[in-house]
Amino acid sequence: MTDYVSQVAAHIRQEAHKVIVGQEAIIDQILICLFAEGHALLEGVPGTAKTLMVKTVARLIGAGFNRIQFTPDLMPSDITGTNVFNFGTSQFTLRHGPVFTDILLADEINRTPPKTQAALLEAMEERQVTIDGESHHLSPLFLVLATENPIEYEGTYPLPEAQLDRFLFKVLISYPSPEEELQVVANWQAGFNARKLEAVPLQIISDPAVIPQCRAIVRQVNVEPGVQNYLVSLVRRTREHPSLLWGASPRASVALLLASKALAAMRGRDFVTPDDVRDVAHPALRHRILLRSEAEIEGITPDSVLDEIVSSVEIPR
Repeated sequence: MTDYVSQVAAHIRQEAHKVIVGQEAIIDQILICLFAEGHALLEGVPGTAKTLMVKTVARLIGAGFNRIQFTPDLMPSDITGTNVFNFGTSQFTLRHGPVFTDILLADEINRTPPKTQAALLEAMEERQVTIDGESHHLSPLFLVLATENPIEYEGTYPLPEAQLDRFLFKVLISYPSPEEELQVVANWQAGFNARKLEAVPLQIISDPAVIPQCRAIVRQVNVEPGVQNYLVSLVRRTREHPSLLWGASPRASVALLLASKALAAMRGRDFVTPDDVRDVAHPALRHRILLRSEAEIEGITPDSVLDEIVSSVEIPR
């Protein structure tokens, strides 16, 4: 059964590379979030294909797609929608906001105030929104892929820890290699245009049952007690590290479990190994730990702390 998930993942990877040059690890991390039913925060400088990656994945799986450009004047109702009075029928009707979709691109999510950011909390955690006291369910496929710029802080609002914790992964997107950047230029010279994605001959997954079936298979992946103990030990070690003000919460242990199961299925296995846990530890934990100010001054980063923790916890046989 897990072969099915690996085949679907391989197909999406292959087709995505008709649009995206390189970034194999980033695409895999987005797929892990898709199969594990978790959201992702994509952090990278402008121009590193964050938006293009999200649009490409949405197109490849035949999913509905909406984009919200977060700005300081954005209101919560601009995300969730609002009830509008219809004078013809003398009734209120719900005008759906962009959150009513399959894949939601929250572009530059840190450019809007916390009150508006919080409008996504219920949607991300419970797959529903409450409007005027009435709950409305979202798509079963609902997935938030948010972006933020790490180098520009003017006019931005740091994401609250409660919202950061709702993201399964924080994905760091770096510059491409010289060879990859040269290929990007060559593709544009040959006629590729990222603004005309529909012109790229992609083999789209037309069956809407494929992704739910992959998710059902991922849920059945086995995690032995020894591996469960290993991933919990990794998380608990973050609460003891001297460079951290506080460590990851129990939700991080669950995130490690779910992400490891998705990665194992993508690798064609119905069981999780310690290597699967190690390979998802950084994106699953880096946004759930907080450095002490003196550690930041010394140039210590969340990833370097996680490197120490991963290397210090004994791997089960």
